[in-house]
Amino acid sequence: MQTIEETQAEVIGEFAELDDWMDRYQLLIDLGEESETLSDDDKTDDNLIDGCQSRVWLTCREEEGRLVFHAESDALIVKGIVTLLIRVMSGHTPQEILDADLHFINDIGLTEHLSPTRSNGLLAMVKQMRMYALAYKAKDEERAAQG
Repeated sequence: MQTIEETQAEVIGEFAELDDWMDRYQLLIDLGEESETLSDDDKTDDNLIDGCQSRVWLTCREEEGRLVFHAESDALIVKGIVTLLIRVMSGHTPQEILDADLHFINDIGLTEHLSPTRSNGLLAMVKQMRMYALAYKAKDEERAAQG
């Protein structure tokens, strides 16, 4: 399993191969089209991320101490963005997620090429993933304390 840092380097490399921002947007759209869809059961208000202009649903479950994220959006570019976030953060422990410096977002130029509302949505997605990590970490610590 790759580290978060290794996956970020891979993503940065893929985007670095594309000089034109239209090509980079197309890569995001392609990522969105290729990603898994969420079941209708997961498209609930509880799973909607506040702060996104588009509708974005995010789920998280714990498997053997690692968090697994799934998401869906009604906008393809946004779905591509959340797919990138999942690629970087899914499959890691809550602590690894909390400790991660997600520099790839700036390194690939995402923040400077997104509209302010999409940038806010991106921050909201990251925040929600970190909130899940915090919640699972607290639950793990509580279980450990109870023995």
